[in-house]
Amino acid sequence: MVHTCKVEKPCATLIFVPFANTRYKRTGLRSSRARRFGLYAFFFASLVFFVTSCSGNNSLYIVGTPTQRKELSSLFAILNDHGKDGAKPDSLAHYAAARKISAILIESGNSAKAASLLVALSDLGDEYASWYLFAAAASYEATGDVQLSIPLYERIVKTLPDLIVDGKSLHYESLTRLVKNVEMPERKIEYYRDLIARFPDASDIGDSHFLLAKEYEKVGAWKEALENYAAFLPYFGTNVPGYPDALAYARQLVEFNASPKDWTFESLDELVANVRKALASGSARQLRKYASKAGFFAVSWYQDSGIDANSKVAFDLSQFMQGRPIQSSATLHPSSGPYDAYLRTWGWTGRVPVWYLYFRKIDFPADPNVHGQWEWAGIYFGEKMQ
Repeated sequence: MVHTCKVEKPCATLIFVPFANTRYKRTGLRSSRARRFGLYAFFFASLVFFVTSCSGNNSLYIVGTPTQRKELSSLFAILNDHGKDGAKPDSLAHYAAARKISAILIESGNSAKAASLLVALSDLGDEYASWYLFAAAASYEATGDVQLSIPLYERIVKTLPDLIVDGKSLHYESLTRLVKNVEMPERKIEYYRDLIARFPDASDIGDSHFLLAKEYEKVGAWKEALENYAAFLPYFGTNVPGYPDALAYARQLVEFNASPKDWTFESLDELVANVRKALASGSARQLRKYASKAGFFAVSWYQDSGIDANSKVAFDLSQFMQGRPIQSSATLHPSSGPYDAYLRTWGWTGRVPVWYLYFRKIDFPADPNVHGQWEWAGIYFGEKMQ
């Protein structure tokens, strides 16, 4: 069930910046714990105070400049008057007053008081309870107290009906903050799945599929990870924050999973020996047997191999071999390591006679039979950049 609210009378808009990259000064573990304990103590003390004196003395929240204190006193009178037990019960007017009060408290540097007031209001059980909790959680998050905000966001999603405020779903907004702030992959998976199921038309649905797949990877659920990478592929114009090569990464994994994987070798030495033999024979057909059939690339050193990676090379190797043997170095390039290697070759027809063949160890835990084996993954044209 979704409620939509719109305040007709002018009122202050409560603006939160929960994702600001603000650095908070740390003064040591002891002071951090003391501060956290103080916040919890204040929260529960003020909650008890508000619940027991909702319609009476609100002096705890009458703070700030003389002008602010005067305005808060008037607003609390309105709040109490329009509460459930007030003289003129009106949930919309009650909500508007609470929104203005919390804005003034935050503006005056009393975010913790604003949050405790909003949490207490949510317990009164009117149709704006979701907003009260969301505003409280966002207030905590904006001041760096993320751990206080998480249970409030969870409570909104799991126990309260959705509410549309200023055109935004509070359940959607809460879920996006939960996937950002919770740490355990299992919990992130739960919330990403909820986002995808409940908001399939969201503008960032592609991001959600990719990021859900990454969380599945962390817990070793490769079947589910690959399903979500495949679901992400149609959103090829999506820029996933923190993953500039998301499309190439997802496409390569999906293609590799669907391929026969018959070009892999247990050892690098064996693979290179077979490639050298095919090069010396001048047979493009024989050489092509050893190339990866998923994500094989052919680029210059100045290009990003992830940009043009494709399962099909855009040229015919036979045109560059013309049945003639291709020479190769007796040893791999010195920059080769335990996870990738380069073989210098020359004698290719065309403007660039020197190619480096690139080999890499396969990182694909989804299939233990090929994970850790070697493949010929691509080609770099020209002399190797130092």
